[in-house]
Amino acid sequence: MAQTVLVVDFGGQYNQLIARRVREANVYCELISFEKLEESIEKTKPIGLVFTGGPSSFNDEGAPRIDAKLLKTGIPTLGICYGCQLIAGTLDGAVGIGPREYGKRTLTVKKSTALFDGIKKKSVCWMSHTNYIEKIPTGFTVTAVTETCPVAALECDSAKLYGVQFHPEVMHTEEGFAILKNFLYKICGASGDWTMSGYVERTVAELKAKIGDKKVLCALSGGVDSAVAAALVHRACPNLTCIFVDHGLLRKGEAEEVVSVFRDGQKMNLIAVDASERFLTKLKGESEPERKRKIIGEEFIRVFEAEAKKLGAVDYLVQGTIYPDVIESGLNHSAKIKSHHNVGGLPDVVDFKELVEPLRLLFKDEVRRLGFEIGLPESIVMRQPFPGPGLAIRVIGDVTEDKLDILRDADYILRDEIAKAKLDREIWQYFAVLTNIRTVGVMGDERTYDYTVGLRAVTSVDGMTADWAKIPFDVLQSISDRIVNEVKHVNRVVYDVTSKPPATIEWE
Repeated sequence: MAQTVLVVDFGGQYNQLIARRVREANVYCELISFEKLEESIEKTKPIGLVFTGGPSSFNDEGAPRIDAKLLKTGIPTLGICYGCQLIAGTLDGAVGIGPREYGKRTLTVKKSTALFDGIKKKSVCWMSHTNYIEKIPTGFTVTAVTETCPVAALECDSAKLYGVQFHPEVMHTEEGFAILKNFLYKICGASGDWTMSGYVERTVAELKAKIGDKKVLCALSGGVDSAVAAALVHRACPNLTCIFVDHGLLRKGEAEEVVSVFRDGQKMNLIAVDASERFLTKLKGESEPERKRKIIGEEFIRVFEAEAKKLGAVDYLVQGTIYPDVIESGLNHSAKIKSHHNVGGLPDVVDFKELVEPLRLLFKDEVRRLGFEIGLPESIVMRQPFPGPGLAIRVIGDVTEDKLDILRDADYILRDEIAKAKLDREIWQYFAVLTNIRTVGVMGDERTYDYTVGLRAVTSVDGMTADWAKIPFDVLQSISDRIVNEVKHVNRVVYDVTSKPPATIEWE
């Protein structure tokens, strides 16, 4: 196993971001609760600890605390924001309440140490705190300040304890990633052994030893998680069967692409089920979003169940669970089964002995890197986030084949123009919506009364919050011109300029 750093969560909003930054530096880390720190140290023998920020004030009753002995282990420890205050307050320092400091500040390095090796003397950092360190612990030295923060960084090198009041993990901190790398490599002695090539090698070997030639089943949606999980297991297990259910609610060309990539390209045993007519029949006349979701979820299970029963009992069921799923389930993945297409019940309809989750250690960006590593095409690896119910919730109101065709064509044009403008890697998610609004228009010399297509594009890190994407006007014009000229029954295109919150990313 790779060297491990423990990212210790104190409730900070950036906890997953810290972990991802450590991974980006080719160092494996696990995100754990502060309550499990002692047992996790014993279990993993980490080369370093990173304490996250948190919403609490250190002096408040009930604020997260740790035993002081855990700061005397000799394991290099970096405290960030609340984590920095925790180190000071747990020892013989003091934490006070000062004016709130939020936003960009100028970080001035007072002392060149291993943590700040090669770091500019003055650079921009990001602050977000109310409490501050008013007295440093015995043996510590202040190593950086800002114009408003007298202890922006401190350390006791002999005890291997380091703290920064700012947030090195966010992009707003100019030298943040370099500071984190200094901690990992110059202080913790990391070797950089966390790579996707190494992960493939280790995981394939483990799967071969565990599964051998036993029967394995995977529900393949075509999304990046299930696709990469299936391809990885396929490398190790000759007796893998994938079931792909085409519910008729996919984007233009997607069903054909899944079959081409996995059956023809990857040479997988792929069962492709065209159930589009069945789903459309069940959806007839339904316009309420949650009702549509429920129908699609239930019908998916029934179709999958029918196909799985033909195979009989299987030994293993593959799931595309990724590390954020594990974190969200309380860091105890064994009690949590990820629902396919956001519906419960899938594992209950399959007679299997054990789950296989080959991606459960990976963040989404790592899953994509892994997909490239094992040779999946870019169209699969960089596939846009797509809801389980598919286009059914992007057709506002009732769902018909005619409406789906309109939306597929409009959405294809949007995606094509975004790719031509080389914005497909910059925008986190972009899609078209067929509204239930019909308006008057003029095309040629004729009056029309046709549909309005809504365009949605957002930038985001994890989808929890999102800003509307500032697509250049000329690109929007090209998209609009093509849609109204190439897609029948559309005479108006609108662009959604609402962030999340208050809006959601999807319209339904």
